[in-house]
Amino acid sequence: MTQASARGGPVTHDVVAAALDRLERAGAGPIDVAMVLGSGLSVLADHLEDPVRVPYREIDGFPQSTVPGHAGNFVVGTLEGRTVGMAQGRFHLYEGYEAREVVLPIRVLHALGARALLVTNAAGSLDRRRPPGTLMAIRDQMNLQFANPLAGSHPTGRTARMMVERTETYDPGLLALLHATALEQTIRLREGVYAGLPGPTYETPAEIRFLKRAGADAVGMSTVGEAIAAASLGMPVAGVSLLTNYAAGLTRRHLTHDEVTRVAERTRHRLERLVRGFVRRLDLRS
Repeated sequence: MTQASARGGPVTHDVVAAALDRLERAGAGPIDVAMVLGSGLSVLADHLEDPVRVPYREIDGFPQSTVPGHAGNFVVGTLEGRTVGMAQGRFHLYEGYEAREVVLPIRVLHALGARALLVTNAAGSLDRRRPPGTLMAIRDQMNLQFANPLAGSHPTGRTARMMVERTETYDPGLLALLHATALEQTIRLREGVYAGLPGPTYETPAEIRFLKRAGADAVGMSTVGEAIAAASLGMPVAGVSLLTNYAAGLTRRHLTHDEVTRVAERTRHRLERLVRGFVRRLDLRS
């Protein structure tokens, strides 16, 4: 059993160690690239060659995903000649988890040897010129969740590095590679700023107006903590948002999670082509 923290939950480094042990016993070896798959995008993990699948529920002390469209597995296999580790489903603050628990999959994938991270999510568009189905490369982010995974104790038990340089949370080289891949694959790829809010309710029209004036292009309830954790570990990060709906106030339609999932499923084929090309072109020699 894992050691308990002061708040009653398992200590982060013990949970990561338990996850590594379970993955290794299942036959998952070192990986080159890590990915996090968002709402409606978990099917990408089904296309890995020679997959090793470990459900989160089989890992001592690991959180469980409760959101539809998040399968709740680690899947390790081969994609375009690279060994890839995927978090098939993520955790959210609105599920009742702490920020440090939300980023546990990132820490596990980094411990498996990942040298780059690609995060994907379903998000709402703040621009009428970016309709549902648009793919957006994340240039930068706004953490409006009022929680940071680096706060408190370090995963190893040491004091956390409280100040981390985040001028370029999303790696410029990986961003350029996403655009080059999209051009090669004849996929229209926009670029913008992702705003992460805590959820679980969708934003009000007033909040959307505020976000637009603040410089956001898309809004969701995930990703920002994962990118912070990866950057703090020295792991280059790239991100792609699948814009599944217009944000509140841009249309008269009411938003539902089912709509988000349906649009994600209809559009995932373009995202898969982009991901495959990105992984194929990725240079990990440095």
